[in-house]
Amino acid sequence: MKISQIFTAPNQLTLLRLIFVPFIVIELVDGHYFWALVLFVIAGISDGLDGLLARRLHQQTTLGQYLDPIADKLLLSTMFLVLSILHNARPALGIPWKYTVLVFSRDISILAASAVLFAIAGLRNFRPSIFGKANTFSQIAAVFFVMLLSVKPVRWIWIARTVFLRATFAFTIISAVHYVFLVQNRLRAHAHEGAVPPPAGVRSIS
Repeated sequence: MKISQIFTAPNQLTLLRLIFVPFIVIELVDGHYFWALVLFVIAGISDGLDGLLARRLHQQTTLGQYLDPIADKLLLSTMFLVLSILHNARPALGIPWKYTVLVFSRDISILAASAVLFAIAGLRNFRPSIFGKANTFSQIAAVFFVMLLSVKPVRWIWIARTVFLRATFAFTIISAVHYVFLVQNRLRAHAHEGAVPPPAGVRSIS
């Protein structure tokens, strides 16, 4: 991996998204919900923009493939955690703990499983499934409407917040179960490849 990959425009945007995280937290803790929402929206725009630039400028890098999902997870996980803490002080707002616990449990389980699979079988590059993408979208929408409700507490925003929190709950479970099936299929394929004998005339190196 070349150090020059850090200086590509898409990766710079991804790093900028990481820098936004502590400032969003500071604004939330200080009760400046509007500015926290503005920073979160900018971070969300940068998420879509870095992928677009990577394709248009042909700057898709190995670093970006790892850095982009890390930035997304750090941003969303931090938002869920902080908004759940704030929920204790303002029960009508924020995110109830059950959603945050479920989101963290799924992410930690997938991370641990991926590390084990890579260590024992060298398996990696699990592309996000349609359920994983739906889960990410529902998390982003849930955080957005939770923060918007803090700025403008009206009924339709509360309904949208509730819908996307429930969607997050459902897609977190569905995507986790789907990931288990993907892992099983990859392991079966890996075991099958290991059991296939070498072609005739090809010596195996022991």
